[in-house]
Amino acid sequence: MWGALFGFLSGIVSGMGIGGGVILIPLLAIFLHTNQQPAQGINLFYFLPTAVSALVIHWKNEQIDFRPALTLMACAIPGAIVGGWIAVTISAGLLRKLFAFFLLLMGIHELFLKKEKENEKNR
Repeated sequence: MWGALFGFLSGIVSGMGIGGGVILIPLLAIFLHTNQQPAQGINLFYFLPTAVSALVIHWKNEQIDFRPALTLMACAIPGAIVGGWIAVTISAGLLRKLFAFFLLLMGIHELFLKKEKENEKNR
C-alpha cells in the first residue's frame, strides 16, 4: 500500500516537472528500506511511463522548446551512460551521500538563491 501511495505522490511531483525521483528515492530508502542502487533503478524504470504521460500534456500546451531540448538530450545520453556506470560501481553508501548532497544543494538554491533573483526582478 505504501508503495502505491509513494508512486502516486512522486507521479504528481514528476508531472509538475520537478523530478519524481527527488521524492520517490528517499521514500523507497527510508520507509521501504530499499538499498540506494535498487531505489535508483526503480526510479529510472518508473520514470519512463510517468515522463511520457507528463510530456504529452506539456506538448499539447506548447511548453516544449525543441531546439534546447534536443541539444540537452544529445549531451545527456553520454552523461547518463557514464552516470549509470558510476551508480552501479560505487558503494550504496557513497551513492546515497552524493544523492543527499545533490538534494541539499538544490534545497539551498531554492530557498535562498532563487529568492534573491526574484527580489531583484521585482525592484
